[in-house]
Amino acid sequence: MTVAPKREAYDVVVIGAGPAGLAAAATSAEAGLSTLLLDENIGPGGQVFRAISSTPVTERSQLGADYWVGADLVQSLRASRAEVIHRATVWSLDRNLEIAVSIGGASAFLKAQRVILATGALERPFPIPGWTLPGVMTAGAAQTMLKSSALVPDGRTVIAGQGPLLWLLAAQILRLGGRIDRILDTTERGNYFAALPHAFAFLTSPYFTKGLSMMREVKAKVQVVSGVTELSASGDGQLASVSYVAGGKRETIPADLLLLHQGVVPNVNLAMAAGIEHRWDDLQLCWSPVLDASGNSSVAGIAIAGDGAGIGGANAAVVRGRIAARAAVEALAPAVATKLAPMATLRADLAKAERGRVFLDTLFRPAPQFRIPTGDTIVCRCEEVTAKDILDAVAIGATGPNQLKAYRRTGMGPCQGRLCGLTVTELMAQARGKTAQEIGYYRLRAPVKPITLAELAAVPKSEADVKAVVRG
Repeated sequence: MTVAPKREAYDVVVIGAGPAGLAAAATSAEAGLSTLLLDENIGPGGQVFRAISSTPVTERSQLGADYWVGADLVQSLRASRAEVIHRATVWSLDRNLEIAVSIGGASAFLKAQRVILATGALERPFPIPGWTLPGVMTAGAAQTMLKSSALVPDGRTVIAGQGPLLWLLAAQILRLGGRIDRILDTTERGNYFAALPHAFAFLTSPYFTKGLSMMREVKAKVQVVSGVTELSASGDGQLASVSYVAGGKRETIPADLLLLHQGVVPNVNLAMAAGIEHRWDDLQLCWSPVLDASGNSSVAGIAIAGDGAGIGGANAAVVRGRIAARAAVEALAPAVATKLAPMATLRADLAKAERGRVFLDTLFRPAPQFRIPTGDTIVCRCEEVTAKDILDAVAIGATGPNQLKAYRRTGMGPCQGRLCGLTVTELMAQARGKTAQEIGYYRLRAPVKPITLAELAAVPKSEADVKAVVRG
């Protein structure tokens, strides 16, 4: 691992060291292409394999066999001799494949012949009343602490939501001796019937046996309430209780910690800022990039792999990374590409890894009331904008997320729309009687991550750059 780029230009630059990025960088470097892997975390692995090289959790059964696959990917990366830089924040990528990256408080500009975005996923916003209270966290945040520091909750803990990660986190917390008082399952009952036509593919996938076993493990130790249709958190400056409705009955239980989760969505900020075309995915209820079969985007030279290309899980992400890297090798060094796994084999591997995905997406489709809030529920956490504020802005002329910025500053805080963007799109679409595709998303620009003015001022400048902005 290096602490600064060794050169100004590379054959391939991979952004993100999760499953897809690890696989892509290793494949590219093994083929002999100059390869740089940039990642903003302290070590490799992304969220799925978080702290894979440093986790204090050494009992393999506690995190599960799937987690330790990451160790093999890291080993392959190291053997490939790809250049790797951690704590590197990429804040700009343009159509000329010029990358701006912040490392140790200083920015550098790099060029690439091919860029592979492997920026992964974000947790879907879960805007319920009280979700901004201290004591309310996402399941992903809890899992980060579990993997990196072996920290698990010991107070009154409630987990609410739906999706595979919810059950995985619950199992991991219990295995490490943590406390879970109740799980509130928000999966809509109608989703089970809607998912039935896709059940056979799921039953023949690797997810079925693992998922069923994990759910049985958790249900044997924790009370699970199904069919939750309303959810809120309450407390005076700190979470004190969780209220929910299930089966038409409301119950309020004391809680010190509420972990929320209703799936993950592609992390699109850098890709959108680079000008890559995205479309609304009606099944996964999120924005996804428009890609060809090799992961190539609408911007020449930029490919997207992993969950940033559409949610598919860790196994699919690894294969997508290899496919994108092989396509890059085919373009830059065709003779070498013949030594890699055939594209047909990789695509067969991808089809196998994605088997059962439609079943999961249909079953765990979040309910409208948990995606589209009402009243005084906060939507934009950074600017403290409520659902009512947004609807009021629509009533006086705001037509989409970009116009809404002028009315309410939504999406203009430090998170740059990551925690509110989907909610704003769906809320405005509902209010205006339009589709999410018609409403659109925030217009994203560099820098896609906050950087200081001092760092911008220190960026190397040519004489032409200075003349462009200085008179005389």
